[in-house]
Amino acid sequence: MNAAGFPLLSLLTFLPLAGVVAILAIRGDEATVASNARWTALWTSLIVFVLSLILWARFDPRMADAQFVEQANWLPEFGVNYHMGVDGISMLFVLLSTLLTPICILASWEAVQNRVREYMIAFLVLETMMVGMFCALDLIIFYVFFEGVLIPMFLIIGVWGGQRRVYAAFKFFLYTLLGSVLMLLAILALWYRAGTTDIAGLMDNPVPISWQYWMFLAFFASFAVKVPMWPVHTWLPDAHVEAPTAGSVILAGVLLKMGGYGFLRFSIPLFPDAAAYFAPLMFALSVIAVIYTSCVAFAQDDMKKLIAYSSVAHMGIVTIGLFTFNQQGISGAIFQMLSHGIVSGALFLCVGVLYDRVHSREIARYGGVAKIMPAYALVFMLFTMASVALPGTAGFPGEFLVITGAWKSSGWVALGAAMGMILGAGYMLWLYRRVIFSKVTKAEVRGLLDLSPRELAIFAPLILLTLWMGLYPSSFTHVWEASVAALVERHEAALAIPRMAGL
Repeated sequence: MNAAGFPLLSLLTFLPLAGVVAILAIRGDEATVASNARWTALWTSLIVFVLSLILWARFDPRMADAQFVEQANWLPEFGVNYHMGVDGISMLFVLLSTLLTPICILASWEAVQNRVREYMIAFLVLETMMVGMFCALDLIIFYVFFEGVLIPMFLIIGVWGGQRRVYAAFKFFLYTLLGSVLMLLAILALWYRAGTTDIAGLMDNPVPISWQYWMFLAFFASFAVKVPMWPVHTWLPDAHVEAPTAGSVILAGVLLKMGGYGFLRFSIPLFPDAAAYFAPLMFALSVIAVIYTSCVAFAQDDMKKLIAYSSVAHMGIVTIGLFTFNQQGISGAIFQMLSHGIVSGALFLCVGVLYDRVHSREIARYGGVAKIMPAYALVFMLFTMASVALPGTAGFPGEFLVITGAWKSSGWVALGAAMGMILGAGYMLWLYRRVIFSKVTKAEVRGLLDLSPRELAIFAPLILLTLWMGLYPSSFTHVWEASVAALVERHEAALAIPRMAGL
């Protein structure tokens, strides 16, 4: 239990399932069930978000270790316990998950009209899995939540997606599941050796160097797909294009962070020698992702697909930062993951606003939107500028810190990361100009209505966070500063041991 004796993390994790039970209990005609399901899901997710704010308010950023720790026997005979806690690295990812869930529910208010009850249940189950994954301090518990995310996301894409939704859903599921099977085998190997899957216990029982390389590759197979890294990124554009708007928001906002978080939480601290050995490979794959997918983004005529390729490029910058093994690079990677979650989610919402009105994501179908929807054009401009890392927006501090950290490792890697900013400015500004400022050529665009009060309410917190993170980044970096410093120190100490032994 935590210091106060109250299981706050368990409440945060499993409260959405209480909303699921309440939705299942709703009776009445189809319209009544749909309306009550929406309101139940919204209020449940808002209560969870408020609880996460309480968690943040009570969190002590000066402590590097896990806080609000809860532990109970689950499979004691196998050394597997229910072990939950948050540190500076995971704290804000919990907040990101609880913030985007009610936003996604609001974004689906009118867009989803079929099987509304099941849709809301899928999102609440997804929230439980996301929060539990970021709080888990046992590898088996982490794996349960990590893989549990696949089921509701598979249904969200496959049931409420576009014309090719079944193909995209199965591609998403198979890519992510196959990589995770190897990780499960590695977890079982670690348990066989140490007799426990508790992360703290594994940290106190260092993995032999001869094991580390195989363990790292097994975890890499899972996390690289989740990021996704080049060349296992091809599932992402299809998933984004076919997913409903809210599905794309949660996929880009939270689910893409699972891989980066996994590298940071497990691969680097548990296998330090292997992480250092494979760092050049990680840099090479990341730079290729940044440059290649940015160039591919220029060729897209679908707005969602363009933003999807942009996400691969941005996550390439994240993996560069993680494997610099220094304070600036890792802090920048965490900041980049959080800011990308906000900004990319908002960009998919911007696409969804137009799609709800015209039912097309083709860039050529739009033009001159600024003349008809000026408020929308202003909102879209802010998130476009954040995506290209304009100083003063959320996109800048993370990329700046990553490039600074990468420079300490390799000037060429830093240049590759910087190329992402240059190319990103090109394709994002091209997209914005075509949609917002070109000549109005379609009659269907002339009659569009500007943002509704509901849409303004959806964008308001994302606008606030985009500016807050850009203008006052230290209010976020100080949350994980102690935890990252401890991680870097442990990594350097682990690498020093074989050098001192002459190995």
